[in-house]
Amino acid sequence: MATTPVPARTLGTAGPLTSALGLGCMGMSALYGTADRAESIATIHAALDAGVTLLDTGDFYGMGHNELLIGEALRSAPAAHREQALTSVKFGALRTVEGAFTGYDGRPNAVKNFAAYSLQRLGTDHIDIYRIARVDPDVPIEETVGAIAELIEAGHVRYVGLSEVGADTIRRAAATAPITDLQIEYSLISRGIEAEILPTTRELGIGITAYGVLSRGLISGHFTHDRELAPGDFRSMSPRFQGENLRHNLGLVDALRKIADQKGVSVAQTAIAWVSARGEDIVPLIGARTRDRLTEALGSLDVTLDAADIAAIEEAVPAGSAAGDRYPAAQMAHLDSER
Repeated sequence: MATTPVPARTLGTAGPLTSALGLGCMGMSALYGTADRAESIATIHAALDAGVTLLDTGDFYGMGHNELLIGEALRSAPAAHREQALTSVKFGALRTVEGAFTGYDGRPNAVKNFAAYSLQRLGTDHIDIYRIARVDPDVPIEETVGAIAELIEAGHVRYVGLSEVGADTIRRAAATAPITDLQIEYSLISRGIEAEILPTTRELGIGITAYGVLSRGLISGHFTHDRELAPGDFRSMSPRFQGENLRHNLGLVDALRKIADQKGVSVAQTAIAWVSARGEDIVPLIGARTRDRLTEALGSLDVTLDAADIAAIEEAVPAGSAAGDRYPAAQMAHLDSER
């Protein structure tokens, strides 16, 4: 694990104190092929042992599988680690038996229904941060956030979060209830939040939990041109992993690797450290599915980037230099953050 203790950061001006890196658990249940249950639980335990306190999930990850997995990991963890763990849960995605996504439901009664099932699967009496995964276009964000606020009043939720929303929606939500953080993709090759979204969250005192900091492994230094993806792996449909786009994007990784090699660290550690260095209000979520990948990611805490390092990194991977959108077109259409 990292030799540097995991430092703490506060999510937003009035949010909880959390570890400076969070563990994104989605890949342990969905979208990246088969995962090993025992290794997944061991990885969650190792993260808690190392001082990671923020566990991020969604009730639709594996149709509840991910919440059940986290619940099992928490029950079998030492009591001190269990008490320090913070659960961040996304809800609202509607799915078929076959796994297709059919929309989002942000109606107040649906919000409370989703929460009831999540609490049961997690085996906890409260959810720390609760957020709709994508804005329901048929329900004003004020109604969805208002329902979470009512769950807070009832003691079932501690904080309101947002996910993949734009500046206008952030302001409307914040006028309804205090917002702890915005969860949104942010990495060297996904820097769209810097124009309007990040200035808005900073103005309003809202934190950022950044997912996709390694762009689903694309800029981890481990992905290759000839890698064969498992059936159902999201990346087989992701524009950034296709044909010429992939070749171009791996060229950016090669440029980043030269800088990482000069510093004696890995590409992944460099990319994570860059996100961490963007501000104390940003908590990167690392999507490690194994203890080896977790160890590497935690090693980013030992990486110090000075102004010259950051300039070199951003010259190697300039803003907007990635080829391809971060989601297929149908999913991009659901992103309020991209409007």
